Amino acid sequence: MKFLIKKSPDGFIKSVNDEISSILNRNFDSLFPEYIFTEDFDKLTIPVEIKEKDNEYQVKAELPGVKKEDLDIDIDKNHIIINAKKEEDIEEDTKSYRKSEFRYGEFSRSVYFPMDIDVEKTNAKLEHGILKIKAPKVIAEKSQNKKLTVE
Repeated sequence: MKFLIKKSPDGFIKSVNDEISSILNRNFDSLFPEYIFTEDFDKLTIPVEIKEKDNEYQVKAELPGVKKEDLDIDIDKNHIIINAKKEEDIEEDTKSYRKSEFRYGEFSRSVYFPMDIDVEKTNAKLEHGILKIKAPKVIAEKSQNKKLTVE
């Protein structure tokens, strides 16, 4: 059995807006496959791989097209924050047409470690769009055993 229910204007407007957004996203995705049209900006972060070794953490971050001078890395005792900017301008002139493209973006990623890291000995290297960070663990001095005398 079907029931007739009156929709509120807000629900109708939302459903029309959702349908229009869906149509636009499908069409833009087919026209511009190299771009991402999304409202979920969490997907636009820097992909990382983290490995824990005995004495250090190794972090790899994928940063294609980013230059060393466009990287800003902040280190604290138990986390690293990677900030990157990407700017690209392409211009092409021929007799019959002129083509100009640009891409700008800022990305950030925080990596937290369960143990403290040695800030002074941490180093970073950027090669072929891959940022490699080696963060040595702070090895706490072994506690000395002591016998207490009861008074």
